[in-house]
Amino acid sequence: MSRLVAVSNRIALPKGTAVTGGLAVGLLSAMRERGGLWFGWDGKMAAEPYDSPIVVRQGGVSYAATRLDDADYRDFYIGFCNSLLWPLFHYFTDGIRFRDEQYAAYLKVNRRFAKELMPLLRQDDLIWVHDFHLIPLAGTLRDAGASQPLGFFLHIPFPNFDVLRILPVHIELLQQLLQYDVIGFQTTRDLSAFRDAIAHVWGEKSVVAPGKVSVGGRQVVIDVFPIGVDVDAIQQQASGSLGSVECRRMSAGLVGRGLMVGVDRLDYSKGLVQRFHAYETFLERHPESRNHVTFLQIAPLSRTDVRAYSQIRRDLEQATGRTNGRFADTDWTPIRYLNRNFPHDVLMGFLRCARVGIVTPVRDGMNLVAKEFVAAQDPADPGVLVLSTLAGAARELTAALLVNPYDTCGMADAIQRALNMPLAERRERHQAMLKVLRRNSLHAWHSRFVEALEAVDRAEVQYA
Repeated sequence: MSRLVAVSNRIALPKGTAVTGGLAVGLLSAMRERGGLWFGWDGKMAAEPYDSPIVVRQGGVSYAATRLDDADYRDFYIGFCNSLLWPLFHYFTDGIRFRDEQYAAYLKVNRRFAKELMPLLRQDDLIWVHDFHLIPLAGTLRDAGASQPLGFFLHIPFPNFDVLRILPVHIELLQQLLQYDVIGFQTTRDLSAFRDAIAHVWGEKSVVAPGKVSVGGRQVVIDVFPIGVDVDAIQQQASGSLGSVECRRMSAGLVGRGLMVGVDRLDYSKGLVQRFHAYETFLERHPESRNHVTFLQIAPLSRTDVRAYSQIRRDLEQATGRTNGRFADTDWTPIRYLNRNFPHDVLMGFLRCARVGIVTPVRDGMNLVAKEFVAAQDPADPGVLVLSTLAGAARELTAALLVNPYDTCGMADAIQRALNMPLAERRERHQAMLKVLRRNSLHAWHSRFVEALEAVDRAEVQYA
């Protein structure tokens, strides 16, 4: 059985046995089954980049961590990745600026990743690269002599061609993607956008089948692999953490009121400002619900070096103060807004306590919080998921209350409907979504992708 090598921009070196969730759980599960190596940046800075990564071994998996210097952090990570590719792929085109030095840093860091990874590879490895930070990695590995099957999974949306071509190097980016053997997307919408981009640049004949493109004599498999969650593990975490100090304190503070929960990284793509305005509108339109529900929003800080993130933090603080100032009572605070993180099991406990889970990004590749909310619920008395139609998860969780995140009144009324939904309807919707989660599980996600990578016919592969 071939070893699985996972490569991602960020890697968390193991500390004890705890795993937070999401990508880490899925990749570690796959790598432990067949032996594995996980390579990436450890999030730390160095005066000089490493010549070779730090390698730690635990539980049958090797972790290889590299570091960035200040210039690479500024131009590669903050610059090209998070100030250009991230907003562009999420359709936030206002204010983006292309800078040659940032693109040069993007290519340079990918070359260094390839240089450090090559000595760690075995001939029969399967290499699985993750997300937009590392699109050029396949080409740099091929240039360094790698001949192993190479797969790429995009966790964020892939934009339509009219948005993509705002990027001056969009053709180069597509050429870099085509150096992979298998390319995976979250949704059929993303897959279609990629096919359309290939057809625009290289002609309709380059799309040889719904799941295959051919450019320059190379055929590349393209498909949808929606990332999932481990339902059983989340259910155990959620029920087990109800007795934790954090969950008991949170529940005691509700004093019998209903709870609506949002859990999001502080990011403009998550629709938090729109969500806060919708909650304020909900309290305006439905005065009978005042003092009967508390909105808990957990939003850990992220990318604080990017100016746009400082602005959204100020906007949310103002919205919180305005809503609490208008509607709070001596024994009730309408919004509890926390810029901190909690252990994954505690978050699952919070979700289980909630009557409403609100997940309303203005654009998202998938959004695992939506799936975690459904998995965390008590099947006998489940809460209701209010979900943005612009999240990838909405393609699967059609039994949620689907909303347009820009429709303030529509979201406000959906919150009211969720709070008052009869038990029979809540159970029916929850059962339908849980069935989808079990079919498109985390195990199914990584198993299907690895199977596609194993099926690559090396005899047909040609490299420029």
